[in-house]
Amino acid sequence: MTEAVQGVVGSRVQWPAVRPEVVAEVVAGLSARLQKRLDGAAAKLAERPVERTGEDWRIAVDEETELVLHAPGGVVATSDGVRCGCLLAPACVHRAAAVTVCPLADGEPPTEQAEQTAQAEQTAQAEQAEQAEPAAALGESPAAAPVPLPEGPQDDAPAAGTLGAAERAAVDQLHRVGSAALAAGVGGTGAVLQAELLRAAHRARLAGLHRAAAAAVAAVTRIRAARSGEPDHRLAELVAGLRELLGLSAALSAAAAADTAGPGVAALRGTARQVYAAAGGLRLYGLFSEPVLTATHAGVLTWSVDAGGGLHTMAEIMPHTDAAAAAPQAVGAGNRAVRLGDATLSHREFTRAGLAVQGATRSAAGRLGAGASVRAVRAAGAAWTAEPLARLWAEPPAAQVERALGAAALPPEVRPAGGELLFLDVTLLGAVPYGPGREPRLLADCGGVVVALRAAHDHPGLAHRGNLALLATAPGLRLRVIGRLERSARPELRLLAVGEPPSAQPPAAQPLEAQSLEARPPTPTPALALPADRAGRVNLGLERLQTADLTLPPRDAAPPLTALPAGPLPPATPVHLLSRRVEQAVTGGRAVLALGTGAARGDRARLRSAGLATGASLLEGLLAAAVDQPRDVFGRVVADDHDAFAAAWLAAAWYEEELASALCATAWSEDVPGNRP
Repeated sequence: MTEAVQGVVGSRVQWPAVRPEVVAEVVAGLSARLQKRLDGAAAKLAERPVERTGEDWRIAVDEETELVLHAPGGVVATSDGVRCGCLLAPACVHRAAAVTVCPLADGEPPTEQAEQTAQAEQTAQAEQAEQAEPAAALGESPAAAPVPLPEGPQDDAPAAGTLGAAERAAVDQLHRVGSAALAAGVGGTGAVLQAELLRAAHRARLAGLHRAAAAAVAAVTRIRAARSGEPDHRLAELVAGLRELLGLSAALSAAAAADTAGPGVAALRGTARQVYAAAGGLRLYGLFSEPVLTATHAGVLTWSVDAGGGLHTMAEIMPHTDAAAAAPQAVGAGNRAVRLGDATLSHREFTRAGLAVQGATRSAAGRLGAGASVRAVRAAGAAWTAEPLARLWAEPPAAQVERALGAAALPPEVRPAGGELLFLDVTLLGAVPYGPGREPRLLADCGGVVVALRAAHDHPGLAHRGNLALLATAPGLRLRVIGRLERSARPELRLLAVGEPPSAQPPAAQPLEAQSLEARPPTPTPALALPADRAGRVNLGLERLQTADLTLPPRDAAPPLTALPAGPLPPATPVHLLSRRVEQAVTGGRAVLALGTGAARGDRARLRSAGLATGASLLEGLLAAAVDQPRDVFGRVVADDHDAFAAAWLAAAWYEEELASALCATAWSEDVPGNRP
């Protein structure tokens, strides 16, 4: 069977994935002359038609030359899987352009043990695969000479001991290439420099530095997305990716210099795969499901609660080869059976039911294993207003925000399940212009704090946006909601699921003032009127609310909206003066940042007047490091290791990150002016 697709910029997910080390090996085989042509060749090759026959992807480079990518399972695992018919092959630019166009495969390379683990833990491994969002690359940049890769894993140090020689060499290379990518900026980090970063990532993985290797691969995918203008590119994610990479390499370098050992070094190393420990018998209650949609994977992630109130996850996430079919695949995954023991209910059904599990296995991040020894049968579920689910909403909102901000700072493999989720009781206020940008937002009152509710995902094929628009027509509606914290200077929440709120107080428990007004006719208020099979809750990304699901009062009986806050959040904290310079360094590189040193004098003065003297000092140090470049006797800029510039940028980036988290935590306080409805 032959399938023809058109590989254009922004649609490269139709190409097979490729292992990062394959990209590094193929690009390193090019001559210096061909490396300069690589970015242009990749852009041209991306527009050539692609034909798929079984496990082979065929691209007609021209009338006489054909390029074949052999990708068993959709992944090019070795350099031998990239074959070209031109005379210069295998050292031709076509092979290097092909691996540059292909998205990067995620996870560890396949081994016999890995395959056995994947079969036993298929669900958890699929969920882990959605962490990476590969994209494509365009552009050109010089790079240092390639360093030969080790032949296999380097086991010269104990798991929790000091860093060995191979690890130190891998850290040095990773930090050097990462600093070069930061100094070059997005525009200067072309395919050659990207390949050098992937080579450093592969060397770090072989040395056992799995966390740093994953950070490097993630940084390359985000750089590719920025260069090609992918719709899912976010500058904040690119900044966070480079901050994680350089922060890890700096921490590992400091540990190597101090020759320290202990659990801190082990945490910096990371693990190759999730480790699943026996959890025994579990009584699980379904909570909600959310669609997962990335550039390469689509599916559903389902959350559950055990009898002790602990959160667990199960996933049904698979690769996709067509961006247009990704959203339907994610929605359809909600109807697929839960892969846990002998359970015969779908993910959506499980959100309103329960499971009794024996022989359960669980990772540190709360992912449930689906091994052959696990047994599970269907059981009764629980309402959101009943135990053990109700205790999730008992925690004060401010404490939940602190917990979510703390969880976001942890590595994904040890982050507690649900640490980033908020469980709130809210009353909708309506959609009005809100915030400094005066954009229409659906606002809600959460215990005296005005919260802006946003869609968890903006893809039009998912139900988030339509459901939010319908909820905006029901001011006064009381809801019990689950959402993901959006770090902002104003309280914001990305809605994932909504449900019926706890019932009102009985008349005997109402205050005397309320009892004295019983003679007055009740004011009509909106309410949820869900069918019985919804069990009082809606998964906003998978299920669409209908007008019949809401009981709305007559228009003339609807209560008027209260006065809503508008304008900047007082006191105005000019964090953007520092963050925009941090972002400018990422997009434009060191040279562009050095051009704005004169205009930054006013920024430093404003930061000091706002009480951010540390921020002003860090901004001054960042700009000084950008300008301070070594020159030869003729005044020409000569190459350096960019170590001082990377250190100054990293300090400013981490300060901005911590300051933004502190402002977010403060924004959820009732004492902040402008927060009350």
